[in-house]
Amino acid sequence: MISRPIGRAWLRFFGWRTQGSIDHPKFVLIAAPHTSNWDFPFMVAVSWSLGMEVHWLGKHTLFKGLSGRFFRALGGIPVDRRSRHNLVDQVAEQITAAERIIVAVPPEGTRGKVDAWKSGFYHIAVRAGVPIALGFLDFERRVGGVGGYIWPSGDVRKDMDEIRAFYADIRGKHPELESPPRLRDED
Repeated sequence: MISRPIGRAWLRFFGWRTQGSIDHPKFVLIAAPHTSNWDFPFMVAVSWSLGMEVHWLGKHTLFKGLSGRFFRALGGIPVDRRSRHNLVDQVAEQITAAERIIVAVPPEGTRGKVDAWKSGFYHIAVRAGVPIALGFLDFERRVGGVGGYIWPSGDVRKDMDEIRAFYADIRGKHPELESPPRLRDED
């Protein structure tokens, strides 16, 4: 896999390292915190370095013209956030049908600060019957990877307590833009 040495070279150039391993053939990967455009190239480099072929959800405007081909080649799945298309079911069906697949979901849905995470990553994992991987990019420590896996229990508050504990010390490129790992569904 030619992408692995490219990912490792990128990380080495910037003084980063990876952590974690790929323990399941398919899962939903939380991509957090998401505070900068730099998250994308580092996510790609970390995933390639770990030998992951990651698919990721991105706003549909990224997928126009030549850039669309480029982003699709890097695993991008366009999402039109202006309307509801039952995205959770669509992505869950893709995961169920695949033998091996990793789908990265930035739960904030944007690089800006929000009051709560979107719950799609959780519901996709539940519907597809796959674990949730705690993916991260910690710009403070210059480390990225997978910090473990959670099998969603259906008790959203309990599962989110575990997720919150993991992300408590993870810092994005712009910590002031980090959003609290809380779901609207928890209330």
